[in-house]
Parts: sequence; C-alpha cells; structure tokens
Amino acid sequence: MTKIVSLLILEVVFCLTFFTVSYSDINLIQTTCKKTPFYDLCVLTLKSDPRSSTADVSGLARIVADSVNAKAIATLNQISALLKSVKDPTLEKALEGCIVSYNTIIQADIPVAIDAIEKNNPKFAVQSATDAGNEAQACENSFAEKPSNSPIFSGNKAVHDLSVVLQSIASLLL
Repeated sequence: MTKIVSLLILEVVFCLTFFTVSYSDINLIQTTCKKTPFYDLCVLTLKSDPRSSTADVSGLARIVADSVNAKAIATLNQISALLKSVKDPTLEKALEGCIVSYNTIIQADIPVAIDAIEKNNPKFAVQSATDAGNEAQACENSFAEKPSNSPIFSGNKAVHDLSVVLQSIASLLL
C-alpha cells in the first residue's frame, strides 16, 4: 500500500513538473513573440522547432536565425530556377540582383547574426538581422516597375518578416 501511494505521489509530481515546464516554454514563446511585429509568424516558427521547448531567449533568437537562413536558401534556389528560363531582360536583371542579395544574406548576414548570438553580442545580431531584412526588401524593390509581377514575392516577404522577428528578439538581449 505504501508503495502504491509513493508511486502515485511520484507520478503526480512528474506530471506537474512536465506541465509546468511545458506551460513555461509556451509562455516564454508567447511573451517573446508579443515583442515582435509579426506575432503569429514568430509563434509558428518557434513552436515548429523542437529546440524551442528548452530554449531561453537567446536560443529562440538562434531558432529564428536558422529559419531565416532556411527560407533564404529556398528563395535563392527559386531565383536560380527562374533564371534558367527567363526571357525578359528586365526580369533577368532583377533576378540577378536578387542572387547577390540572397548570397549576402546566406553567406554574411545570418552567419554573423548566429555568431553574435552565440557569443552574447546582440548588437551585431540586431544589425545583421536588419541587414538581411533590407537585402530581401532590396530584392523585392528591384521589381518596382511591375511589383505585382514579382515571381518571388512570398519568399522575399518571408525572409524580410523573419529577419524583423530576429531583429526584435535579438534586441531583447541588449
């Protein structure tokens, strides 16, 4: 009988601990994301990554940085595919400019942001995230003659908005 009561108490303590940690993680995500201009995108991005269940604010910034990088790589691949079949010289020029922008995001901006987060230097993470968002916006602006015809609007928007989320979270670390 004593063993049953002991096991029951142990099980209750375990369940309470699990639910408290789980609630705490969700609470950190929600609290953090409320301090960004894209709350829903922030929550969706963080909840979709299993690392968020044990992350602190710095860890959440790292997760978003990895998401920016993944979305930038996907957009760069889309741009490369479009360049293979483009016939319009104006569109080709815009896409070539976007290749430069996305290479900068992938090879410079996000690696610097990640390094800054890991070295507890959020000032550089904020600046690099801002630069990444600006690069994505510059790409989108290159379609200014026909903004409704941007073939990579959704990729540019995702990279820009995730970069703003990263900038906002990194700012919390200042």
